[in-house]
Amino acid sequence: MGNLIYAGRALGTDLLPTLVFAVLVALKVDVVMATAASIALGVAQIAFMKVTKRDISRLQWASLALVLVFGTASILAHDARFLMAKPTIVYAIVGVVMLQRGWMLRYMPPAAEGHGEGPMIAFGYVWAGLMFVTGAANLAVAILAPAVWPAFLAIFPLVSKIALFAIQFVTVRHLAIRSARASGATDEQIRARMAQMAAGSRAA
Repeated sequence: MGNLIYAGRALGTDLLPTLVFAVLVALKVDVVMATAASIALGVAQIAFMKVTKRDISRLQWASLALVLVFGTASILAHDARFLMAKPTIVYAIVGVVMLQRGWMLRYMPPAAEGHGEGPMIAFGYVWAGLMFVTGAANLAVAILAPAVWPAFLAIFPLVSKIALFAIQFVTVRHLAIRSARASGATDEQIRARMAQMAAGSRAA
């Protein structure tokens, strides 16, 4: 699978224990109990994947190791900020994966081929940047404003990704239209291409 699927699967696996931890922290559950629940869920996820013989990526193993290390530190120090900081490392790893040049090209609709490669390559780096920014913001909130961390985790990562996807779609569409016109395509051909792009985006 491509880097987007690889990274997305790892983030998805990491998300559930982290969200459970965030909900428990927001509900004022004891740090030890909240951390133990997050660790147990992380271990259970990996155990389930092993029993069902599903592939477990190195990033997923790393995520489990981070749950154990940061979770243990949280319990020993009785400070939830250790586990709150864990997503920062995961986002940093995903950001490094996304720095590979042209990793988004495989997700480009066939209708955009020949007209959208440049913007797609550029947006691959933008996505990597978003991962680094999200990781840095998570660390800042965890250290400086732990009380609002659950709300941050529930809102910022999802909203920022939806916003970037929308910006990318509009930008690539605009540049693809301009490139197609410059190459002599008719308006009818351009409309057909854009309809295919929209269908491809919905399918993805």
